Amino acid sequence: MSCWATSSRHGKPGGRCAALPVLLALLFLAAAHPAAAKVFLSVDEALELAFPGCQVARRTAYLTPEQLARARAAAGVEVPSALVTSYAASCPAGEPGGTAYFDTHRVRTLPETVMIVVDAAGAVRRLEVLSFSEPEEYLPRGPWYGQFLGRRLDGDLQLKRAIRPVTGATLTARATTSAVRRVLALHQVIQSDAGRREVLP
Repeated sequence: MSCWATSSRHGKPGGRCAALPVLLALLFLAAAHPAAAKVFLSVDEALELAFPGCQVARRTAYLTPEQLARARAAAGVEVPSALVTSYAASCPAGEPGGTAYFDTHRVRTLPETVMIVVDAAGAVRRLEVLSFSEPEEYLPRGPWYGQFLGRRLDGDLQLKRAIRPVTGATLTARATTSAVRRVLALHQVIQSDAGRREVLP
């Protein structure tokens, strides 16, 4: 029903077919902006980083209008689609699992794609930047992304509260924070309705 992913800046995927839609989207973005697009990780590489040694299953969910409205209200930002793809990891005992989501959004005029991994408690476990089409000087340094780790969806998950702004990269910081809020809200709604959602393989 949703797209599960890990969070970090830069598991085992359930096959290349599972990651193909997101990978094709990344390749399309790179082709559309050949001079600026930077692809740091493929979907398979990001999932392997997030879930080493784990089995990863792709899930597709269709949110009802009521679910979509709840996700938007919880996120406080736009949730553009009722179609949510996620990657859920089943890991050996003692290994952290979670759900990975891939969020593509506009920064200034060009797109960025990030992977956000949500743990079993509903907090951010990893955040990775997969592609960035704006000039690289608008990309915050790695330690900045560490602020999101362990964060849950609450009133403090905003710029100038729990998340520090970045001089020269304000739009990227805002877009990333919105992406994290969006993913956590979607995860919250999907998990709360797990017993009555329709999940497609």
